[in-house]
Amino acid sequence: MRLEAAQKLLFIGDSVTDCERANPEGEGLFGALGKGYVANVDALLQAVYPELGIRVVNKGISGNTVRDLKHRWQEDVLDQKPDWLSIMIGINDVWRQYDTPFIKEWHVYADEYEETLRKLVTEMKPLTKGLVLMTPFYLETNEQDKMRKTMDQYGQIVQKIAEETGCLFVDTQAAFNELLEELYPATIAWDRVHPSAAGHMVLARAFLQEIGFQWDRI
Repeated sequence: MRLEAAQKLLFIGDSVTDCERANPEGEGLFGALGKGYVANVDALLQAVYPELGIRVVNKGISGNTVRDLKHRWQEDVLDQKPDWLSIMIGINDVWRQYDTPFIKEWHVYADEYEETLRKLVTEMKPLTKGLVLMTPFYLETNEQDKMRKTMDQYGQIVQKIAEETGCLFVDTQAAFNELLEELYPATIAWDRVHPSAAGHMVLARAFLQEIGFQWDRI
């Protein structure tokens, strides 16, 4: 596995990452990591690689866009000095274009999204042992659905940045698409965005596979 002993792994993103984590610091006791994929990753790292003592921190904030990440980057990422960083952002950047179409100042269009994410990644990449970029997703099987098409476009931007900057890449939409072959979207996420426990396990599994987690180690 790519993670090494005593390293700090920080996750940043929106509500899918937040998932009721503790504030201001999403780490520690009593469900501080929230109820989602970040907590699942932490639990599996502890259960399968207890000797590594990986420190997991959750810095997701509900409703955030990449614009919001830029504003809190110093405090929530740079000052934290993580060894590993995982970024999953873009759902709200897209969603606001569809659920609040008339409030244009809330929209983060593709050009701003790409420019901002690339700047954050480029700034952070030399300061970490590893950086993981996870795509945004929309749990809609109709690929011609307008919001699904836009979300896929943003996912392609994430992939391009990952390839050009040498980051690890997690295609969360592809991971969910496998599940959607068997399950109706509302089974996984009532609003097509906020996953069930099974959906969060899909995210955790996709992340862990990318970092070389060995499921049958113990």
